[in-house]
Amino acid sequence: MKKRPATKHKKSRPTTRAKGAGGRLRIVVSEKDIRKRVREMARQISKDYAGKTLHVVGILEDCFIFMADLVRALTIPVDCSFVRSQVRDSDAGTLHMREIMFIPPVEAADKELLIVQGVLQSGVTLDHLCRMLLAQRPSSLRIATLLDKADERKTDVPVDYAGFKLSGRFIVGYGLGVREQYRNLPFLAKVA
Repeated sequence: MKKRPATKHKKSRPTTRAKGAGGRLRIVVSEKDIRKRVREMARQISKDYAGKTLHVVGILEDCFIFMADLVRALTIPVDCSFVRSQVRDSDAGTLHMREIMFIPPVEAADKELLIVQGVLQSGVTLDHLCRMLLAQRPSSLRIATLLDKADERKTDVPVDYAGFKLSGRFIVGYGLGVREQYRNLPFLAKVA
């Protein structure tokens, strides 16, 4: 049996293009840059909540990877929970009504709350959640988002910790998806 010559492994260069299940992707934030920014955010959050237990509430579905990495990097005690928004539209004559509910309910009284969202766009749903939680009188309530699309905001929602400020219709990867695709990608990309 002949021995094969040893092959040298080439170092892979970072790519700015990738092919996904639904088309071409243009990488806008690398996996390395995401890891670095999440660690920076975690250091700041740990500093801001030193000596306290932080209750982290993630809004599903787009926060799950970001929140997992963020809470693992925190150096303070953490309790985690998740909510999912449900939006119901109805018409009463000429009046259009929209009802926003969050399940399961979150107990917020006297807690240090951090709401974690994958991408913050219009802010309408998040504003509703904040108002519901503030009515319970938490000790504090802050917001962390991986992507802040401030140019698309319809309501003034203060963001305390933002990973990246990006614009563009479909940013995918790192938990964010389009038609439930691309959530598993370790980077952020625009669908081309």
